[in-house]
Amino acid sequence: MHPSLKVILDIQEYDMKMIRLMRLKKERMNELSHIDSLRQELKKQQVDKEVEITELNRAIAAQEAKISDIKERIKKLEAKQNSVKKVDEFNALTQEMTASERERIATEQTASDMIDKRTLEEEFLEKIKDSLRQSEASSVALENEIKESLRLINQDGNELKASRDLLAQTADPEIMKVYQRLLNNKKDRVVVSIQNRTCNGCHIALTAQHENIVRKGERLSFCEHCSRIHYWQDSEALEGTTVATKRRRRRAATL
Repeated sequence: MHPSLKVILDIQEYDMKMIRLMRLKKERMNELSHIDSLRQELKKQQVDKEVEITELNRAIAAQEAKISDIKERIKKLEAKQNSVKKVDEFNALTQEMTASERERIATEQTASDMIDKRTLEEEFLEKIKDSLRQSEASSVALENEIKESLRLINQDGNELKASRDLLAQTADPEIMKVYQRLLNNKKDRVVVSIQNRTCNGCHIALTAQHENIVRKGERLSFCEHCSRIHYWQDSEALEGTTVATKRRRRRAATL
């Protein structure tokens, strides 16, 4: 293994932990966003329904005013009819009164339909309000739990970053630049071993010549398929790194 990769491997372990924390943080923030989105949707439905009911109230009031006008018109026609003496005038007034009566009935039916609709919309509005109250009550505990989780994630992330930055000061600057560029691009492990002449990053077969170069560890070797940095997984070469410690733990767990 190239000597400078031992430090990079430990740095990579810190980076992987931070990446997992960032993914978890994103998931938790998405949960918060989803909760808020549901609440905002219910609030929008409530406002829309209240506006709809207000418009219905105005329309009903207009129909009721129209009914009053029609009734007043019918009264005037009846009074006029009582004073006329000619049959033609009497019949004409009768026809006009009949037409007005039909208009009154139709208008009352329209108003009645609107009142029925308003009743249904008011019932639906109450259901929306109940859902909103239940949502707000049930989401408080969940939101507090998520916020506490985010606080701990941020705390762990800051601690990891401090340790990582301290370790990075001991790394080879040029190799560190290459590593950082690959990490920024892939957001995953970019220093990987080869096993059975296969890259442990992209899992594509490698040539025997490439394997020999990686085994010697005299210079950095890059996967020709995924551009990851390769190292030979020799236990002696890995001694003292976080990777070696994790391997010993895995072996102990299987015993």
